[in-house]
Amino acid sequence: MITNCFIPELNNHDVQELWFQQDGATSHTARATIDLFKDTFGDCLISHFGPVNWLPRSCDLTPIDYFLWSYVKSLVYADKPQTLDPLEDNIRRVIADIRSQMLEKVIENWTSRLDYIRGIRGSPMPEIIFKM
Repeated sequence: MITNCFIPELNNHDVQELWFQQDGATSHTARATIDLFKDTFGDCLISHFGPVNWLPRSCDLTPIDYFLWSYVKSLVYADKPQTLDPLEDNIRRVIADIRSQMLEKVIENWTSRLDYIRGIRGSPMPEIIFKM
């Protein structure tokens, strides 16, 4: 089962109560991948070709996409690590330094995005920018 191999942290949780969301990268939407995740998460899979289709323009909605990756990347590469060890050290340090207050602001911003989407009933969005 996927939780034993790839996501061992899920072993102590009932995965039938969790939702799993992934983007439309080709490796994420391969038939074997989708089948594996469907077996694990059932109808609680949000993905292209999954039971719940990936939302259009969802990068505007997902805090990991619109905030976390770019924030972490900007700090991890600030000192231009040349080898794997300093790169890994930077990643660990940057992640460890993320404070709860910052995450609270991200969640507030995320809530604003969801309210906006609900207000326009899921129709296409103009280019919007939410400030932290």
